[in-house]
Amino acid sequence: MTQLWKKNTKIDAKIINFCASEDPHLDSNLIVYDVKASVAHASMLNKIGILNDHELEQLHYYLNEIKKMALAGKFKIKTAEEDCHTAIENYLIRKLGSTGKKIHTARSRNDQVLAALRLYAKDKLSMIANATQQLALTLLNFAQKYEFVPVPGFSHTRKAMPSSIGLWAGAFVESLIDDLALLKAVYNLINQSPLGSASGFGVAMPIDREYTAELLNFAKVQKNTLYVQNSRGKFEAIIIDIVGNIMLDLNKLSTDLIFFSEDSFGYFKLPERFCTGSSLMPHKQNPDVLEIIRAYYKIVLAESFCIKNLIADLLSGYNRDFQLTKAPFIRAIELTSRSLEIMNLVINGLSVNKEKCAKAITKELYATDEVLQLVQQGIPFRTAYKKIARNLDNIKFHDPVSNLKSKKHTGAPGNLQLNTLGDKIAHIRNKKIRH
Repeated sequence: MTQLWKKNTKIDAKIINFCASEDPHLDSNLIVYDVKASVAHASMLNKIGILNDHELEQLHYYLNEIKKMALAGKFKIKTAEEDCHTAIENYLIRKLGSTGKKIHTARSRNDQVLAALRLYAKDKLSMIANATQQLALTLLNFAQKYEFVPVPGFSHTRKAMPSSIGLWAGAFVESLIDDLALLKAVYNLINQSPLGSASGFGVAMPIDREYTAELLNFAKVQKNTLYVQNSRGKFEAIIIDIVGNIMLDLNKLSTDLIFFSEDSFGYFKLPERFCTGSSLMPHKQNPDVLEIIRAYYKIVLAESFCIKNLIADLLSGYNRDFQLTKAPFIRAIELTSRSLEIMNLVINGLSVNKEKCAKAITKELYATDEVLQLVQQGIPFRTAYKKIARNLDNIKFHDPVSNLKSKKHTGAPGNLQLNTLGDKIAHIRNKKIRH
């Protein structure tokens, strides 16, 4: 036996290779998850009397052997086998004969791949959540260290008002905390077992879907068997939209660091070990790592768009088009994980040039503050605005740190409430996504 669907018709090898697409390579990411789902499925078949105890023990033994081989990179999927599901079943049949042939009872390759992808997604979302928490904590420590280091705030890419490194870094901390709330929401959405939906129309056997869901640590069963099939691609796209918000934060963070570490500004200093050079210009230290992270956001965004396009206009039920959602989904997940890891390294190695930051604080940045001082003396805002606008040369230079600390309303530079952000991160770490 080669393909799970093979009967007596001989299929052209070129068609097999074409339809297999990237799956033999991509499924190296899914082997351990399909094994986990197969262990649970076999246990359920034993519970309803399809497998006896000895058969179950044999299947569990060889499934565990496949898992060990996969983790060691020694379980290979042949192109002719198309995917990990076929490769695993073929292995079991070679080892166990007729017992191996029983593993697919009441199961379709459709719900096999859904179960494996769902378990993969839960695992990866947990890892991404942990990495996001760590980056938020690293940025919080950075904000606390440089809380009152003054730096110009920018709007329209022009100097606007006095700001601080603490305000800048704290903004990303809060954004990542919001991202974590979204991650938790999407994790709760996908935390439902598709196993047992078969081809989408149920099976005429007393299978116990609740039992396999419990064994696989899903919160519940995804009930409607047709919706299980229709959710393929939809759930993946939702996940990528959520991790895309994290990548959007990393994109903006990268842009800021590239811009403000440039020599003309010099507010930040990137570690030399993170910078690449030029093949022509000996003096160059290029922020390639940040440019790549910045660009990865656009790739992740494109992968979400790709998945949504692939699943649009399809009749309810399984369609082979779904297979092509696997590659963009896995790529987006892996790019996000790698980007978070690298950005955490960058922030840990980042330093601030306090002298250049202070030098960049010029007196026109205090124009708005002087308008508001006049307002507090009883002058109407618009009158005060025009008065200061006519006399910009007469704006006084203020002590920047005192100026920052004078702004005490919630969230202003003088009242960032960084400790409360630390409490939120600690709460999230205690209530972290578990799989």
